Amino acid sequence: MRKKTELFKKAGVRNVCPRPSERPIGVFDSGLGGLTVFRELRAQLPGENLVYFGDTARVPYGTKSAEAVRAFSLEITAFLLKKKVKLLVVACNTASSLALDQIRELSPVPVLGVILPGVEAALAAAPAGGKVLVTGTSATVNSRAYSRALAATGARVRVLEKACPLFVPIVEEGWCDRPVAEAVAREYLLPFRKKKVDALILGCTHYPLLKKIIARVMGPRVRIVDSAHAAAARARLDLAERGLLNSGRLGWSQFIVSDAPERFSALAMKLLGIKTGKVSVKRF
Repeated sequence: MRKKTELFKKAGVRNVCPRPSERPIGVFDSGLGGLTVFRELRAQLPGENLVYFGDTARVPYGTKSAEAVRAFSLEITAFLLKKKVKLLVVACNTASSLALDQIRELSPVPVLGVILPGVEAALAAAPAGGKVLVTGTSATVNSRAYSRALAATGARVRVLEKACPLFVPIVEEGWCDRPVAEAVAREYLLPFRKKKVDALILGCTHYPLLKKIIARVMGPRVRIVDSAHAAAARARLDLAERGLLNSGRLGWSQFIVSDAPERFSALAMKLLGIKTGKVSVKRF
């Protein structure tokens, strides 16, 4: 615990700002997948200032150990808190699964993960007694974070899980519209089409970029749940309850990565239509 606290102190974290509502929202992900959450935040909260960090040097998180994911997440959290953010959105499902409690323990500002918003959206999509398929990285699925969260609600749904580790590198390569993407999706998901799944949770923020392919493989009866929209809505509610909404003119955006800024910027435009402008680099 002392080492973690020293990490935050070393980063120069302070919780002081003369105009709290104008402080930015911090968002981080293992790479560019969290831009799906960023896009929803920008759409639902146009007046907010946003700082996005993508850990492109260490992507993917889903194949890393829990200890590594926690260490990476705490480093990034300390860095974003130095930016005097008013809310921290952990847009990475793997980090939300493995590091959220540690981040909250040390953060002086509210921390929002993507798992609970995704669970709530899935329960709204699946009938009582229905089946919910959770897709995610190996680390997220092995953590059973979604299964535990669904069980904690007391909802009567049957939970199935499937790790889809190749989805993240496919997205990071910008191959979302290549035949290989659909071939991999069919390999992972076709067996579940026969199991009459009602809702499928995209348990990784990279996966919405493959949403059309996944929906095509699963068939029209399956509702695809993207937690990005739900997470942004939860962020808006949280800020409103705390009196921290910045409802002024269009907010600014800052993008920071740990490696390959030009590639990140190009893929952000190609896959999501996001113009990043100059992308800064922060290496740990």
